[in-house]
Amino acid sequence: MAARGGAGRAGSKLDGAAPDSTDMANYFITYSYLYHQKDMLEDHKRTGAYYNACIQNMAQFKDKVVLDVGTGSGILAIFAARAGARKVYAVEATDMAKHARRLVAAQGLAGTVEVIQGVIESVELPEQVDIIISEWMGYFLLRESMLDSVLVARNKFLKPGGALYPSHARMFLAPITTNQTQRRQAELEAAVDGWSDFVREVKQYYDVDMSCLTEAYQEEQADYFSRTAAWADVHPSQALGPPACLKSYDLLMLTLEELKADLQASFKLRLLQPGPVEALAGYFDVQFRGSPENPADSPVTLTTAPDPTGATHWGQQVFFMHPGIQADEGTTIEGSLSMSRRSDNHRLMDVVVKHKVITGLREGQERTDLFHIE
Repeated sequence: MAARGGAGRAGSKLDGAAPDSTDMANYFITYSYLYHQKDMLEDHKRTGAYYNACIQNMAQFKDKVVLDVGTGSGILAIFAARAGARKVYAVEATDMAKHARRLVAAQGLAGTVEVIQGVIESVELPEQVDIIISEWMGYFLLRESMLDSVLVARNKFLKPGGALYPSHARMFLAPITTNQTQRRQAELEAAVDGWSDFVREVKQYYDVDMSCLTEAYQEEQADYFSRTAAWADVHPSQALGPPACLKSYDLLMLTLEELKADLQASFKLRLLQPGPVEALAGYFDVQFRGSPENPADSPVTLTTAPDPTGATHWGQQVFFMHPGIQADEGTTIEGSLSMSRRSDNHRLMDVVVKHKVITGLREGQERTDLFHIE
């Protein structure tokens, strides 16, 4: 393979294969632009958590070999090097690797950090690593399916006793009130009304009857407005009760087979305020705790929970309930959530939420809502 580099800088002899064209178009291409890297770096809750996880645990990084999976701009690799790592392999699938090489060199770290361009699945390293660091999380934790690549790297390159940064992850679901549900319903009704006007105009001007497509159009719009989860910056005051932890992951122990299987989780949401519950908010946190053999001196948690100071760039994924779930203070919403990868794009998710209201000894009728995470 020819060396790849930018601004007169040669690539690495360890460079691997580029992503396949479909995955590049659907996913990787976004990360090849500096504006997107800037958006992520400006999320100081995100970037600061990674910085603290490295710099506050310098004893864990000192003289270690580190692998950064999906290095992007190279910022996490720089943090690891400044924390004392002897060598950092920074793997990036896109041409952002060229910018990362320039950035690393500009910090005087080219002798420590080696930027490798290629998908991690195709890369071979000359040695095993002590630590794998990666910012792999997507909306509601699992969108993007990048954790797959981190586990591949773990299985292939991590030494026994090595650590993952982050090391653990959790998913949460909370009942909230929001005016977005009614707003989206109004937008749906406006879209349907607009189609009726469109059908009349096409018939009037061109003598073509489009009404045979009305049902398909209505279904398309309902899918978007009612069944597509949305990014939101939820304020803690919108919560009607505490969250339920849906899933906990120990990333050292999680297998690829478990990760790729449909997620199945049950939940109980106790309301501390009366409903209606107009949406369920999904979010996550990750912890940087090191490994049992090399635990962090200063564990760090990065949370995407509702925050009065504002959301991270992940925000929360809001699943709109229309009609809202009618429930009184003190009642419990019991249910289950399943999440599966889309058959046409494994980086996107389909979600099924089943739930019923429990009031004392009385159980309400079970209801099922379907959603997509785009």
